[in-house]
Amino acid sequence: MKLKHFNLQYGSQIFKSFSDEARIRILFLLYNHEELCISDIEHILEFTQTKTSRHITYLKNAGLLNSRKVDQWVFYSIKEEVMGIVAQIFKYLNRDQQLQKDNEIYEVLRSNRELAIIKTQNRFE
Repeated sequence: MKLKHFNLQYGSQIFKSFSDEARIRILFLLYNHEELCISDIEHILEFTQTKTSRHITYLKNAGLLNSRKVDQWVFYSIKEEVMGIVAQIFKYLNRDQQLQKDNEIYEVLRSNRELAIIKTQNRFE
């Protein structure tokens, strides 16, 4: 789905969202990994819960993020209608060293989680 009502005000909100390094890093993780919970974002970026929540709230209010609640967890993702603009911006930023490091940390976190799941399953068999 594409943006139907793109105007100056909405465009300005999107670009303001990209004016902060912390928000860019959050968006990059969500862009590459579709959906993350706030605790994963905190861990990967080494942000406090307060800082992460503040930036997530900013991005939600700017109209860039969806949220989905599962039990006590809230998962965030980029709205489909803004994905085209976000993809164009990250086309130019995808080789940034900090963003690549964030992706590497995500991969370590994911593989550690998968190992823990396997060990837990083996323990109960």
